[in-house]
Amino acid sequence: MRSSARALCLAFALAACSNAHDSVGATFPAGGGLYGSYQDTGLASWYGEELSGNRTASGEAFDPAAMTAAHRTLPLGSFVEVTCVETGRSILVRINDRGPGRRDRMIDLSRAAAHLLGTDGRQIARVRIRAIIPTVQDVSLLRAGKAARARMPVFTQAASFDALPARKPLPPLIPGRRYVLQVATFSNEDRATALAERLDADVVERGGLYRVRIGPFKDAVSLQRARDAVAERGYGDAQVLPTD
Repeated sequence: MRSSARALCLAFALAACSNAHDSVGATFPAGGGLYGSYQDTGLASWYGEELSGNRTASGEAFDPAAMTAAHRTLPLGSFVEVTCVETGRSILVRINDRGPGRRDRMIDLSRAAAHLLGTDGRQIARVRIRAIIPTVQDVSLLRAGKAARARMPVFTQAASFDALPARKPLPPLIPGRRYVLQVATFSNEDRATALAERLDADVVERGGLYRVRIGPFKDAVSLQRARDAVAERGYGDAQVLPTD
């Protein structure tokens, strides 16, 4: 009990001293154990420079280069280990915001976190997360925007979780018509533009919403190829729409 109390005090002291202007809520004791028994599996997405400087739920400015994440219910300032189900690669992040906005996503990672996890080349990835109590060294590294060591072993084979949803076949196409792929719709122009740049797509604004579209395509083969490509990057629900 005494050693746990000393570790708790040390972790709080480190959190308080590491950045006097960093309001991130409660930090948790050192020792490498679990925070409660929370763990879950679901989809992770990420966001980057388009939201840089925006105020997070913890009160700090969002930094895409920091090892942080957004979760709907975990305490602000708590830490989770995120493991990519496909590769077994693991990272450690600090929860400093609320999200994701989409109900089918479990956690939003910063760009830096997604890059180290190896998932920044696609919009979503299936991950397993578990809440942990970090060591003092881990807290120091994360506060400095550096990667902390992961606690889970790297898998030699992909874990036996459900695969990402299967891609849908193309809908019936009208001969002679041209079609576009609508990948996503945003209310934020910067996020739409950032995604369009990654996908070499266009942004179409209507009614205050920004639609990310690829195309047009004149034949089903090209359309299917493009849809397969965006699906591999996490956009399996891209819509096929006729051109106006």
